[in-house]
Amino acid sequence: MGKILVCQHVPYEILGTFNPLLKEQGFRLRYINFGRTPDAQPTLDGYQGLVILGGPMCIDQSDRFPHLKYEMKLIEQALKQDLPILGICLGAQLIAKALGAWVGPNREKEIGWYDLELTQDGRADPILGHLKPLEKIFQWHGDTFTLPQGAVHLAASPSCTQQAFRYGDKVYGLQFHLEVDEPMIERWLQVPRHIAELDALKGKIDPQQILRETPQYIGRLKELSRLTFAEFLKTFGFEKKYRTPPSR
Repeated sequence: MGKILVCQHVPYEILGTFNPLLKEQGFRLRYINFGRTPDAQPTLDGYQGLVILGGPMCIDQSDRFPHLKYEMKLIEQALKQDLPILGICLGAQLIAKALGAWVGPNREKEIGWYDLELTQDGRADPILGHLKPLEKIFQWHGDTFTLPQGAVHLAASPSCTQQAFRYGDKVYGLQFHLEVDEPMIERWLQVPRHIAELDALKGKIDPQQILRETPQYIGRLKELSRLTFAEFLKTFGFEKKYRTPPSR
């Protein structure tokens, strides 16, 4: 079965609801936690895919987080090898940057539950096409990116145009967080760095409102998570291994 390299930046941004699906389908995972080993330089030898998770750092902070530049080299290597790549939040920004796009501050932070609208291409996309035209999706980001040249724009929100893109048929960047569950959201709201970030917004985003809204939307998000990530795994080309042999 396939082996996937997972780039992690902080302990609280994890695969979340994607993890059990990967285990069910027999994928082997290797985590590189750059928060613990910032000088790690893994290669993609022996791997069939790359997943890059989120994190609070910005692309232009490579002087403080030099692994960001190395991760873009990993992305370039994965692109050359035609491997499936999934980037979530910071991961999406790194893919966009590796493809030559601009990455920088969004006009406002999105933290909490926001409307996500599929583009026409998004509605036809094999991975995101099962979403309704408008869905409530969890967000936590302050940066955004321009659409990389040659990529397909899949989704937008009212305050952030670039929410998802596809490059080729195996590379996806998702600015939003499908992988979270209720305990993850509660944990994120208790991270000191996040508390300071929300305090700096001076009440513009209310963490208590996020907690109140989460039970209303989390069930649908989990459903979308499983559907989306299951479709992404099909890009590995292992579907035939999951089929039940025909009866004789």
